[in-house]
Amino acid sequence: MAASSTDRIEKKILLRAPRARVWRALADAKEFGTWFGVKLEGTFAPGARITGKVLHPDYAHVPFDLTIERMEHERLLSWRAPPHPVEKGKDDSNEPSTLVVFELEDVPGGTMLTVVESGFDGIPLSRRAEAYRGNEEGWTIQMGNIERYVRQAA
Repeated sequence: MAASSTDRIEKKILLRAPRARVWRALADAKEFGTWFGVKLEGTFAPGARITGKVLHPDYAHVPFDLTIERMEHERLLSWRAPPHPVEKGKDDSNEPSTLVVFELEDVPGGTMLTVVESGFDGIPLSRRAEAYRGNEEGWTIQMGNIERYVRQAA
């Protein structure tokens, strides 16, 4: 069965940096937190649960909580996390998570980064459209953030 157009978000960006540099920006929790805007506790490793604090003032109340699923050195990083944050004070820990997959590929001029977040069709209908829209906008912003970060650090 094919995923619906509302089940997944996909973003691609050409990063003018070597794949090793982009990988560090993704797979090192401290570097990731710098461009993503979170202060993280823990180390990225398969099976690890990473928690942290969102640094953006509009989302400072939202706990950042993800579980690393896969890491394939300089090629793939994936995690599961609750989708777009719920309203302040509401617990979303029992909601289905989405799967975020980062893939890296060498291309002329740098590294192609593809980010896919899927699983929105499993989110309760009352929150699904808001979660999809919020995360779609968020990934657009984050792609610009990582582009600036690796360009400055390259």
